[in-house]
Amino acid sequence: MSCYIFYNSRAGGGLAMEKAKAYAEKIGEETVYDVRKINYSDIITDERDIIIFGGDGTLNRFVNATAGLNLQNRVFICSLGTGNDFMNDLGIKPNDEPVEVTKYIKRLPICEIQGIRNYFINGVGFGIDGYCCQEGDRLKSLGKKKINYTGIAIKGLLFHFKPRNARITVDGVVHEYKKVWLAPCMFGRYYGGGMIPTPNQSRENEEGTISVMLFHGMGKLGALMLFPSIFKGAHLKNEKKTVVLTGKEIIVEFDEPCAAQIDGETVLNVRRARYTAAQELVALKSRER
Repeated sequence: MSCYIFYNSRAGGGLAMEKAKAYAEKIGEETVYDVRKINYSDIITDERDIIIFGGDGTLNRFVNATAGLNLQNRVFICSLGTGNDFMNDLGIKPNDEPVEVTKYIKRLPICEIQGIRNYFINGVGFGIDGYCCQEGDRLKSLGKKKINYTGIAIKGLLFHFKPRNARITVDGVVHEYKKVWLAPCMFGRYYGGGMIPTPNQSRENEEGTISVMLFHGMGKLGALMLFPSIFKGAHLKNEKKTVVLTGKEIIVEFDEPCAAQIDGETVLNVRRARYTAAQELVALKSRER
């Protein structure tokens, strides 16, 4: 079987590269490509299957890099990242064999931050989740390979992260919240390595709607006590401190900048994010607001 095999050299602590090469040898494919060193348009010249070894961030990069190429290929992924929330949302357990995901990446929502527009596959974190990715990146730059994001979140809740006041506009209707710790906008249910901020959100909904969850109105200890329930989706039982808003256009504005994360990729110093409902993939052009 002949196919294109791509891997992320940073995914899975180098495991993605090993798995990709082993799989290529098994099927008799001579060449594998590191996604950090190539342009897809230079390599994909026909409709052979595409197999990606990496995590959610790798798939996000692939989607955005190939959006304007009008690919007719089937796309498979072997999840080897940190969180693998995409596969978790699909109900697929980690497997050494690639799984086809073509239909799930043909129609995706768009996030616009700092004039840059990107498709996203799971969700965009805005608040302490962005801070966790920022801190995780810092620790990785210092050579630490195993990052405890839960520990980072707890320390952030207690000491390092200051909640923001937020203005949320959903399909033209304005909502305002104080002391916002989390404001993720979601297309699937899972993000952040297993958190379920929007248990009722479906990536297969016909209108392509998206949902934002607000975790708000609490001090440090209150936020710390409620935070673990997000991993079971039970946080929504506290209706005074959590809310989910759903629509086709969502704008989140903070009164002070903080880090955001798009499918695990960190963006610093963000005050405003705009999200639009899922649509067929087309080429995106960066532009300034």
